[in-house]
Amino acid sequence: MLFSHSPIVLCSANACEWLSTHGHLFLTNGTFTVTFLTSILSSLSQVPLELARGAIFLSTPNPRVGCVIATPEGQVLGQGHTQQAGGPHAEIMALRDAAANGHDVRGATAYVTLEPCSHHGRTGPCCDALIAADIARVVASIADPNPLVAGQGFARLRAAGVVVEVGQGAAESRELNLGFFSRMIRKTPWVRMKTAASLDGKTALADGTSQWITSDAARADGHAWRARACAVLTGIGTVLEDDPRLDVRRVSTPRQPHLVVVDSRLETPLDAQLFMPGRRLWIYAAVAPAERAAALAARGAEVIVMPGPGGKVDLAAMLQDLARREVNELHVEAGHKLNGSLIREGLVDELLVYLAPKLIGQGRDMASFGPLSALAQAVPLDFRDIERVGDDLRIVARLRGRDVF
Repeated sequence: MLFSHSPIVLCSANACEWLSTHGHLFLTNGTFTVTFLTSILSSLSQVPLELARGAIFLSTPNPRVGCVIATPEGQVLGQGHTQQAGGPHAEIMALRDAAANGHDVRGATAYVTLEPCSHHGRTGPCCDALIAADIARVVASIADPNPLVAGQGFARLRAAGVVVEVGQGAAESRELNLGFFSRMIRKTPWVRMKTAASLDGKTALADGTSQWITSDAARADGHAWRARACAVLTGIGTVLEDDPRLDVRRVSTPRQPHLVVVDSRLETPLDAQLFMPGRRLWIYAAVAPAERAAALAARGAEVIVMPGPGGKVDLAAMLQDLARREVNELHVEAGHKLNGSLIREGLVDELLVYLAPKLIGQGRDMASFGPLSALAQAVPLDFRDIERVGDDLRIVARLRGRDVF
Protein backbone atom coordinates (compact mmCIF):
# COMPACT_ATOMS: atom_id res chain seq x y z
CA MET A 1 0.00 0.00 0.00
CA LEU A 2 1.37 3.38 -0.95
CA PHE A 3 -0.58 5.35 1.64
CA SER A 4 -1.95 4.57 5.08
CA HIS A 5 -5.71 4.75 5.47
CA SER A 6 -5.14 6.80 8.63
CA PRO A 7 -5.67 10.57 8.45
CA ILE A 8 -2.63 12.36 7.07
CA VAL A 9 -2.28 14.54 10.17
CA LEU A 10 -1.45 11.56 12.36
CA CYS A 11 1.83 11.09 10.47
CA SER A 12 3.38 7.73 11.29
CA ALA A 13 7.17 7.47 11.15
CA ASN A 14 7.07 6.05 7.63
CA ALA A 15 4.53 8.63 6.50
CA CYS A 16 6.61 11.49 7.90
CA GLU A 17 9.65 10.17 6.05
CA TRP A 18 7.65 10.04 2.81
CA LEU A 19 6.02 13.41 3.38
CA SER A 20 9.24 15.20 4.28
CA THR A 21 10.74 13.86 1.06
CA HIS A 22 7.81 14.94 -1.13
CA GLY A 23 6.94 18.32 0.35
CA HIS A 24 7.83 20.98 2.88
CA LEU A 25 7.17 19.66 6.37
CA PHE A 26 5.97 22.22 8.91
CA LEU A 27 4.79 21.19 12.37
CA THR A 28 2.80 23.35 14.77
CA ASN A 29 1.79 21.76 18.06
CA GLY A 30 2.12 18.33 16.45
CA THR A 31 -0.05 19.00 13.39
CA PHE A 32 0.64 20.00 9.82
CA THR A 33 0.10 23.57 8.76
CA VAL A 34 -2.14 24.52 5.87
CA THR A 35 0.98 25.02 3.74
CA PHE A 36 1.92 21.38 4.02
CA LEU A 37 -1.65 20.13 3.69
CA THR A 38 -1.87 21.94 0.35
CA SER A 39 1.37 20.28 -0.70
CA ILE A 40 0.22 16.81 0.26
CA LEU A 41 -3.12 17.21 -1.54
CA SER A 42 -1.15 18.14 -4.65
CA SER A 43 1.13 15.12 -4.15
CA LEU A 44 -1.88 12.81 -4.00
CA SER A 45 -2.21 13.13 -7.76
CA GLN A 46 1.19 11.42 -8.16
CA VAL A 47 0.25 8.35 -6.13
CA PRO A 48 -2.11 6.87 -8.77
CA LEU A 49 0.78 6.92 -11.25
CA GLU A 50 2.78 4.68 -8.93
CA LEU A 51 -0.22 2.40 -8.57
CA ALA A 52 -0.66 2.31 -12.36
CA ARG A 53 2.89 1.03 -12.75
CA GLY A 54 1.77 -2.01 -10.77
CA ALA A 55 -0.42 -2.96 -13.75
CA ILE A 56 2.41 -2.98 -16.32
CA PHE A 57 2.63 -6.78 -16.54
CA LEU A 58 -1.06 -7.31 -15.82
CA SER A 59 -3.68 -5.20 -17.54
CA THR A 60 -3.04 -5.64 -21.28
CA PRO A 61 -4.85 -4.94 -23.56
CA ASN A 62 -6.45 -2.47 -21.16
CA PRO A 63 -4.48 0.63 -20.20
CA ARG A 64 -2.43 0.77 -17.01
CA VAL A 65 -4.46 2.90 -14.62
CA GLY A 66 -4.20 3.75 -10.92
CA CYS A 67 -6.78 5.35 -8.65
CA VAL A 68 -6.75 6.83 -5.14
CA ILE A 69 -9.90 7.99 -3.32
CA ALA A 70 -9.32 10.55 -0.57
CA THR A 71 -11.21 12.98 1.62
CA PRO A 72 -10.92 16.72 0.94
CA GLU A 73 -8.43 16.82 3.85
CA GLY A 74 -6.17 14.21 2.25
CA GLN A 75 -7.12 11.06 4.16
CA VAL A 76 -6.78 8.11 1.80
CA LEU A 77 -9.91 5.95 1.79
CA GLY A 78 -9.13 3.45 -0.95
CA GLN A 79 -6.70 2.76 -3.77
CA GLY A 80 -6.08 0.27 -6.55
CA HIS A 81 -4.98 -0.37 -10.12
CA THR A 82 -6.48 -2.08 -13.14
CA GLN A 83 -6.53 -5.88 -13.03
CA GLN A 84 -6.34 -8.44 -15.84
CA ALA A 85 -8.64 -8.00 -18.84
CA GLY A 86 -12.17 -8.77 -17.76
CA GLY A 87 -11.34 -7.91 -14.15
CA PRO A 88 -12.11 -4.70 -12.28
CA HIS A 89 -10.65 -1.38 -13.36
CA ALA A 90 -8.67 0.90 -11.06
CA GLU A 91 -11.69 2.91 -9.88
CA ILE A 92 -13.58 -0.22 -8.89
CA MET A 93 -10.55 -1.58 -7.02
CA ALA A 94 -10.26 1.70 -5.10
CA LEU A 95 -13.96 1.68 -4.22
CA ARG A 96 -13.70 -1.94 -3.06
CA ASP A 97 -10.60 -1.11 -1.00
CA ALA A 98 -12.43 1.73 0.71
CA ALA A 99 -15.41 -0.51 1.48
CA ALA A 100 -13.13 -3.26 2.82
CA ASN A 101 -11.63 -0.75 5.24
CA GLY A 102 -15.00 0.55 6.35
CA HIS A 103 -14.67 3.99 4.77
CA ASP A 104 -17.54 6.12 3.49
CA VAL A 105 -16.53 7.68 0.15
CA ARG A 106 -19.46 10.08 -0.19
CA GLY A 107 -18.12 13.55 -0.97
CA ALA A 108 -14.59 12.25 -1.59
CA THR A 109 -12.20 12.94 -4.45
CA ALA A 110 -11.05 10.26 -6.89
CA TYR A 111 -7.57 10.79 -8.31
CA VAL A 112 -7.19 8.65 -11.44
CA THR A 113 -4.58 8.47 -14.21
CA LEU A 114 -7.06 8.10 -17.09
CA GLU A 115 -10.58 9.25 -17.82
CA PRO A 116 -13.08 6.83 -16.22
CA CYS A 117 -14.60 4.66 -18.94
CA SER A 118 -18.18 5.28 -20.04
CA HIS A 119 -18.93 2.20 -22.14
CA HIS A 120 -19.87 -1.42 -21.53
CA GLY A 121 -16.91 -3.55 -22.60
CA ARG A 122 -15.59 -6.50 -20.60
CA THR A 123 -16.78 -4.58 -17.52
CA GLY A 124 -19.31 -1.86 -16.76
CA PRO A 125 -18.67 1.91 -16.95
CA CYS A 126 -16.42 3.22 -14.19
CA CYS A 127 -17.95 6.69 -14.38
CA ASP A 128 -21.31 5.21 -13.37
CA ALA A 129 -19.71 3.46 -10.40
CA LEU A 130 -18.15 6.73 -9.19
CA ILE A 131 -21.47 8.54 -9.59
CA ALA A 132 -23.32 5.81 -7.71
CA ALA A 133 -20.76 6.03 -4.89
CA ASP A 134 -21.47 9.79 -4.60
CA ILE A 135 -17.91 10.83 -5.40
CA ALA A 136 -17.86 14.66 -5.43
CA ARG A 137 -14.73 15.33 -7.46
CA VAL A 138 -12.60 13.51 -10.03
CA VAL A 139 -9.03 14.58 -10.77
CA ALA A 140 -7.90 12.77 -13.92
CA SER A 141 -4.53 12.90 -15.65
CA ILE A 142 -5.68 12.64 -19.26
CA ALA A 143 -8.64 11.85 -21.50
CA ASP A 144 -9.09 8.29 -22.76
CA PRO A 145 -8.17 8.08 -26.48
CA ASN A 146 -10.53 5.13 -26.99
CA PRO A 147 -13.24 6.39 -29.39
CA LEU A 148 -15.80 4.59 -27.22
CA VAL A 149 -14.87 6.95 -24.35
CA ALA A 150 -13.03 10.07 -25.64
CA GLY A 151 -14.53 12.62 -23.24
CA GLN A 152 -17.85 10.88 -22.67
CA GLY A 153 -16.75 9.71 -19.21
CA PHE A 154 -16.00 13.29 -18.18
CA ALA A 155 -19.30 14.48 -19.69
CA ARG A 156 -21.36 11.95 -17.75
CA LEU A 157 -19.59 12.79 -14.50
CA ARG A 158 -20.21 16.52 -14.97
CA ALA A 159 -23.84 15.90 -15.93
CA ALA A 160 -24.24 14.11 -12.59
CA GLY A 161 -22.81 17.10 -10.72
CA VAL A 162 -19.30 15.72 -10.20
CA VAL A 163 -16.51 18.29 -10.40
CA VAL A 164 -13.94 17.16 -12.99
CA GLU A 165 -10.36 18.41 -13.28
CA VAL A 166 -8.00 17.17 -15.99
CA GLY A 167 -4.28 17.50 -16.62
CA GLN A 168 -2.22 16.59 -13.54
CA GLY A 169 0.26 13.87 -14.56
CA ALA A 170 -0.90 13.82 -18.20
CA ALA A 171 2.57 13.31 -19.73
CA GLU A 172 3.45 10.51 -17.30
CA SER A 173 0.15 8.71 -17.82
CA ARG A 174 0.46 8.91 -21.60
CA GLU A 175 4.04 7.63 -21.52
CA LEU A 176 3.03 4.71 -19.30
CA ASN A 177 0.32 3.83 -21.83
CA LEU A 178 2.07 4.79 -25.05
CA GLY A 179 1.16 1.47 -26.65
CA PHE A 180 -2.52 1.92 -25.81
CA PHE A 181 -2.51 5.48 -27.15
CA SER A 182 -0.72 4.28 -30.29
CA ARG A 183 -3.30 1.56 -30.92
CA MET A 184 -6.22 3.91 -30.39
CA ILE A 185 -4.85 6.88 -32.37
CA ARG A 186 -2.45 5.45 -35.01
CA LYS A 187 -4.21 2.07 -35.24
CA THR A 188 -0.85 0.29 -34.87
CA PRO A 189 1.04 -1.02 -31.82
CA TRP A 190 4.04 0.74 -30.30
CA VAL A 191 6.94 -1.21 -31.80
CA ARG A 192 10.00 -1.69 -29.59
CA MET A 193 12.97 -3.50 -31.12
CA LYS A 194 15.29 -5.26 -28.68
CA THR A 195 18.88 -6.20 -29.55
CA ALA A 196 21.85 -7.46 -27.55
CA ALA A 197 25.21 -6.62 -29.05
CA SER A 198 28.91 -6.12 -28.51
CA LEU A 199 30.26 -2.60 -28.19
CA ASP A 200 31.02 -2.63 -31.92
CA GLY A 201 27.40 -3.43 -32.69
CA LYS A 202 27.56 -7.15 -33.49
CA THR A 203 24.71 -9.39 -32.37
CA ALA A 204 26.38 -12.69 -33.30
CA LEU A 205 29.48 -14.18 -34.85
CA ALA A 206 29.51 -14.63 -38.61
CA ASP A 207 28.26 -18.20 -38.16
CA GLY A 208 25.29 -17.03 -36.07
CA THR A 209 26.63 -17.91 -32.60
CA SER A 210 25.17 -15.45 -30.10
CA GLN A 211 24.85 -17.22 -26.74
CA TRP A 212 25.80 -15.27 -24.82
CA ILE A 213 27.08 -11.82 -25.70
CA THR A 214 25.48 -9.97 -22.81
CA SER A 215 25.40 -10.80 -19.10
CA ASP A 216 22.88 -12.84 -17.14
CA ALA A 217 21.58 -9.64 -15.56
CA ALA A 218 20.92 -8.13 -18.97
CA ARG A 219 19.07 -11.23 -20.13
CA ALA A 220 16.87 -11.17 -17.03
CA ASP A 221 16.15 -7.50 -17.60
CA GLY A 222 15.21 -8.31 -21.19
CA HIS A 223 12.61 -10.75 -19.91
CA ALA A 224 11.01 -7.93 -17.88
CA TRP A 225 10.64 -5.94 -21.09
CA ARG A 226 9.12 -8.99 -22.79
CA ALA A 227 6.66 -9.33 -19.93
CA ARG A 228 5.29 -5.81 -20.34
CA ALA A 229 4.52 -6.35 -24.04
CA CYS A 230 1.25 -7.65 -25.43
CA ALA A 231 3.12 -9.72 -28.00
CA VAL A 232 6.66 -10.72 -28.99
CA LEU A 233 7.59 -10.77 -32.67
CA THR A 234 10.33 -12.77 -34.38
CA GLY A 235 11.16 -14.03 -37.85
CA ILE A 236 11.43 -17.46 -39.39
CA GLY A 237 15.22 -17.09 -39.58
CA THR A 238 15.45 -16.90 -35.80
CA VAL A 239 12.98 -19.77 -35.40
CA LEU A 240 14.99 -22.07 -37.70
CA GLU A 241 18.39 -21.07 -36.35
CA ASP A 242 17.76 -20.82 -32.59
CA ASP A 243 14.47 -22.70 -31.96
CA PRO A 244 13.58 -20.15 -29.25
CA ARG A 245 10.67 -20.23 -26.82
CA LEU A 246 10.44 -16.43 -26.54
CA ASP A 247 8.40 -16.64 -23.37
CA VAL A 248 8.95 -14.93 -20.02
CA ARG A 249 10.92 -17.08 -17.58
CA ARG A 250 13.35 -14.83 -15.73
CA VAL A 251 10.80 -12.61 -13.98
CA SER A 252 7.46 -13.33 -12.33
CA THR A 253 4.51 -12.52 -14.57
CA PRO A 254 0.77 -13.22 -14.38
CA ARG A 255 0.53 -13.72 -18.16
CA GLN A 256 2.65 -14.67 -21.15
CA PRO A 257 2.77 -12.30 -24.13
CA HIS A 258 1.41 -13.67 -27.37
CA LEU A 259 3.89 -14.65 -30.11
CA VAL A 260 4.07 -13.37 -33.68
CA VAL A 261 6.20 -15.07 -36.35
CA VAL A 262 6.91 -13.53 -39.74
CA ASP A 263 7.17 -16.63 -41.94
CA SER A 264 6.63 -15.84 -45.61
CA ARG A 265 6.63 -19.45 -46.86
CA LEU A 266 5.27 -21.23 -43.76
CA GLU A 267 8.51 -22.96 -42.83
CA THR A 268 7.87 -23.03 -39.07
CA PRO A 269 8.69 -26.57 -37.86
CA LEU A 270 5.80 -28.41 -36.28
CA ASP A 271 8.06 -29.46 -33.38
CA ALA A 272 9.37 -25.94 -32.67
CA GLN A 273 9.59 -24.93 -29.00
CA LEU A 274 7.47 -21.84 -29.59
CA PHE A 275 4.26 -23.92 -29.49
CA MET A 276 3.03 -23.71 -25.92
CA PRO A 277 -0.29 -23.40 -24.10
CA GLY A 278 -1.44 -20.19 -22.52
CA ARG A 279 -0.63 -17.80 -25.34
CA ARG A 280 -1.70 -17.17 -28.90
CA LEU A 281 0.63 -17.84 -31.81
CA TRP A 282 0.04 -15.80 -34.94
CA ILE A 283 2.04 -16.73 -38.04
CA TYR A 284 2.02 -14.18 -40.86
CA ALA A 285 2.74 -15.58 -44.30
CA ALA A 286 2.85 -14.42 -47.91
CA VAL A 287 1.65 -17.81 -49.15
CA ALA A 288 -0.07 -20.59 -47.24
CA PRO A 289 -0.30 -24.07 -48.78
CA ALA A 290 -3.50 -25.55 -47.39
CA GLU A 291 -1.96 -28.74 -46.00
CA ARG A 292 0.85 -26.88 -44.26
CA ALA A 293 -1.49 -24.24 -42.83
CA ALA A 294 -3.79 -26.98 -41.51
CA ALA A 295 -0.88 -28.75 -39.80
CA LEU A 296 0.20 -25.52 -38.06
CA ALA A 297 -3.38 -24.81 -37.07
CA ALA A 298 -3.57 -28.27 -35.52
CA ARG A 299 -0.63 -27.27 -33.31
CA GLY A 300 -2.54 -24.21 -32.12
CA ALA A 301 -1.22 -21.51 -34.48
CA GLU A 302 -3.36 -19.09 -36.45
CA VAL A 303 -2.02 -18.51 -39.95
CA ILE A 304 -2.70 -15.08 -41.45
CA VAL A 305 -1.93 -14.61 -45.15
CA MET A 306 -0.79 -11.05 -45.79
CA PRO A 307 1.30 -10.91 -48.99
CA GLY A 308 3.49 -7.95 -49.85
CA PRO A 309 5.99 -7.13 -52.59
CA GLY A 310 8.66 -9.67 -53.51
CA GLY A 311 6.93 -12.65 -51.96
CA LYS A 312 7.34 -11.19 -48.46
CA VAL A 313 4.83 -10.43 -45.72
CA ASP A 314 3.28 -6.95 -45.84
CA LEU A 315 4.73 -5.71 -42.55
CA ALA A 316 2.75 -2.47 -42.38
CA ALA A 317 -0.52 -4.35 -42.91
CA MET A 318 0.58 -6.87 -40.28
CA LEU A 319 0.95 -4.11 -37.67
CA GLN A 320 -2.52 -2.80 -38.46
CA ASP A 321 -3.89 -6.32 -38.07
CA LEU A 322 -2.11 -6.74 -34.72
CA ALA A 323 -3.71 -3.52 -33.49
CA ARG A 324 -7.11 -4.98 -34.39
CA ARG A 325 -6.08 -7.97 -32.26
CA GLU A 326 -5.59 -5.56 -29.31
CA VAL A 327 -1.79 -5.52 -29.29
CA ASN A 328 -0.61 -2.32 -27.59
CA GLU A 329 3.15 -2.92 -27.29
CA LEU A 330 4.95 -5.17 -29.75
CA HIS A 331 8.36 -6.38 -28.57
CA VAL A 332 10.62 -7.38 -31.48
CA GLU A 333 13.37 -9.97 -31.01
CA ALA A 334 14.46 -10.87 -34.51
CA GLY A 335 17.51 -11.20 -36.72
CA HIS A 336 19.34 -8.57 -38.72
CA LYS A 337 17.25 -9.09 -41.88
CA LEU A 338 13.79 -8.63 -40.34
CA ASN A 339 15.11 -5.84 -38.11
CA GLY A 340 16.44 -4.11 -41.19
CA SER A 341 13.15 -4.48 -43.04
CA LEU A 342 11.17 -3.01 -40.15
CA ILE A 343 13.52 -0.02 -39.88
CA ARG A 344 13.70 0.50 -43.65
CA GLU A 345 9.89 0.61 -43.86
CA GLY A 346 9.66 3.11 -40.98
CA LEU A 347 7.77 0.77 -38.67
CA VAL A 348 9.99 0.87 -35.55
CA ASP A 349 9.23 3.35 -32.75
CA GLU A 350 11.89 2.57 -30.15
CA LEU A 351 15.10 0.61 -29.69
CA LEU A 352 16.00 -1.36 -26.56
CA VAL A 353 19.71 -2.09 -26.88
CA TYR A 354 21.98 -4.00 -24.50
CA LEU A 355 25.66 -3.35 -25.17
CA ALA A 356 28.29 -5.70 -23.76
CA PRO A 357 31.83 -4.47 -23.00
CA LYS A 358 33.48 -6.60 -25.69
CA LEU A 359 34.49 -6.38 -29.34
CA ILE A 360 33.62 -9.05 -31.90
CA GLY A 361 34.85 -7.63 -35.19
CA GLN A 362 33.31 -9.44 -38.13
CA GLY A 363 29.83 -10.70 -37.35
CA ARG A 364 26.14 -10.00 -37.77
CA ASP A 365 24.77 -6.50 -37.45
CA MET A 366 21.82 -5.29 -35.39
CA ALA A 367 19.88 -4.46 -38.56
CA SER A 368 20.67 -4.77 -42.25
CA PHE A 369 19.38 -1.89 -44.35
CA GLY A 370 20.82 0.61 -46.78
CA PRO A 371 23.32 1.42 -48.12
CA LEU A 372 22.71 5.10 -47.51
CA SER A 373 24.04 7.60 -50.01
CA ALA A 374 24.40 10.43 -47.47
CA LEU A 375 24.78 10.77 -43.70
CA ALA A 376 21.68 12.94 -43.70
CA GLN A 377 19.70 9.76 -44.47
CA ALA A 378 20.72 8.16 -41.16
CA VAL A 379 17.81 7.34 -38.85
CA PRO A 380 17.76 10.01 -36.09
CA LEU A 381 17.28 8.81 -32.51
CA ASP A 382 16.73 10.44 -29.14
CA PHE A 383 18.24 8.73 -26.10
CA ARG A 384 15.51 8.22 -23.51
CA ASP A 385 17.44 6.24 -20.91
CA ILE A 386 20.94 4.85 -20.41
CA GLU A 387 21.54 2.56 -17.46
CA ARG A 388 24.10 -0.03 -16.42
CA VAL A 389 22.64 -3.53 -16.04
CA GLY A 390 25.18 -6.02 -14.72
CA ASP A 391 28.32 -5.58 -16.81
CA ASP A 392 26.36 -4.14 -19.74
CA LEU A 393 24.68 -0.92 -20.78
CA ARG A 394 20.98 -0.73 -21.48
CA ILE A 395 20.03 2.01 -23.91
CA VAL A 396 16.46 3.03 -24.71
CA ALA A 397 16.48 5.19 -27.84
CA ARG A 398 13.37 6.51 -29.55
CA LEU A 399 13.13 7.27 -33.23
CA ARG A 400 12.76 11.02 -33.35
CA GLY A 401 9.19 12.20 -33.51
CA ARG A 402 7.59 8.75 -33.29
CA ASP A 403 5.77 9.59 -30.06
CA VAL A 404 4.07 12.65 -31.56
CA PHE A 405 0.58 11.52 -32.47
